Amino acid sequence: MLKTSSIISLLMLLSACASFYEGTYEYNRQFEQGNLEQALKTLRSSTLYKRKHAEFLAYVNNGLLLSVMGKYEESNSYLEKAFVFGEDYQINYAREAASYLTNPTVTIYRGEDHEHLMLLYYKALNYLKLEKYEEALVECRRLNIRLQQLSDRYNSPDRYKRDAFIHNLMGIIYQANGDWNNAFIAYRNALEIYDEDYARMFGIRAPDQLKRDLLEAAYRTGFLEEADYFKQQFGWPEYKVSSRDADLVFFWHNGLGPVKAEWSINFMITRSGDQFVFFNEQLGLRYAFPVTNEDDRNSLSRLEVFRVAFPKYVERVPLYGAASILHEEKEYPLYLTEDVNKIAFKSLQERMWLEFSKALIRVALKKAAEHSARKEDDNLGALLGMMNAMTEKADTRNWQTLPHSILYTRVPLEEGTNNTQFSMLLPNGSTDVRNFTYRAKRGQTLFHTFTSLESRPSRR
Repeated sequence: MLKTSSIISLLMLLSACASFYEGTYEYNRQFEQGNLEQALKTLRSSTLYKRKHAEFLAYVNNGLLLSVMGKYEESNSYLEKAFVFGEDYQINYAREAASYLTNPTVTIYRGEDHEHLMLLYYKALNYLKLEKYEEALVECRRLNIRLQQLSDRYNSPDRYKRDAFIHNLMGIIYQANGDWNNAFIAYRNALEIYDEDYARMFGIRAPDQLKRDLLEAAYRTGFLEEADYFKQQFGWPEYKVSSRDADLVFFWHNGLGPVKAEWSINFMITRSGDQFVFFNEQLGLRYAFPVTNEDDRNSLSRLEVFRVAFPKYVERVPLYGAASILHEEKEYPLYLTEDVNKIAFKSLQERMWLEFSKALIRVALKKAAEHSARKEDDNLGALLGMMNAMTEKADTRNWQTLPHSILYTRVPLEEGTNNTQFSMLLPNGSTDVRNFTYRAKRGQTLFHTFTSLESRPSRR
């Protein structure tokens, strides 16, 4: 028989879980306001991030924050720890069992699929800033392998299994290193994935900048027939590659990625042989699972209506809608190359049926335990029922400092000093302008990342 003290302990555990999100608010607020040094202190002093169940989030938040602060080597040390965490992750069955009695927040957070990919992107970006091109390419290859491993877990033909942006980034790195042949291959692969996957799944077309880079790589490699083919495909029959002293590749991390919130559904249950069918007629949802134990069947057969909580993403729409760079009286628009927000939604969607099944089993077992407790002690059963209602919640942990989207462009530079204006478009039509000066050497590719954290008011 369940003891009252056990239930009180579980209620205390619930309170600890709930305070995790309240405890991270101050860190996120400081990060969003650009108080990076203070945000780092808050992050590292937080006892919540020091707990085992938030280990992955501690690593990636340290890694991203240090990257924005320009501490690239230290950033990569944390991001590598996060990568190893994902590679070595093993289910803790004691915590998993506890999650069916309370909620999934007691488990060790393993990270969403796209979060494991984004940490490798940041590692590659850090290496680019350090002018370590080979190391950056290694991280791109690791990302491709990791994506294949993650996508193999799902059977949907529409699953997210190829990343166009990372092939585009590989092409950019090869080009910066003077490896035009591999740059052409990477750009061509990126174009294919944009056309075949991204356009369908995310509504993203191949950036014009990618098309220009592909044509240049074809010319530089001597693939003139391929260059003519792609010029016709792009509708640019007269396009010519221009010469310049150096290049600026400018990445814009616009806004902040989505945050997880909770939504719930009221389900009813009906018995069909040895199976119980959960259904919600309004939403047209039905889910069945077997119950082989007779006592459990008898307990579950008395269930009527109950609430089940699930995670969802809430988009944080960026404040800025578009951007461009002005250099030598010529404007260079920035192009969307990766929509992190849409990929996050896609990643959660791909495992939503698993979330449904685990949540329904969790609630069913809670209710069965409640009915069993009522047989022994009606007060204890009532207390357990109260605890079940209080503990029914979704796992809303996620990496909240990722960008909403990544845009980029390539700007030709002259040897020596180059003055540029970076303009971001506000909702009222005005622009927010930042001035940047670059010193370039002949044949050099400079990489610059600008992060804007502002979002429009969210609607949940």
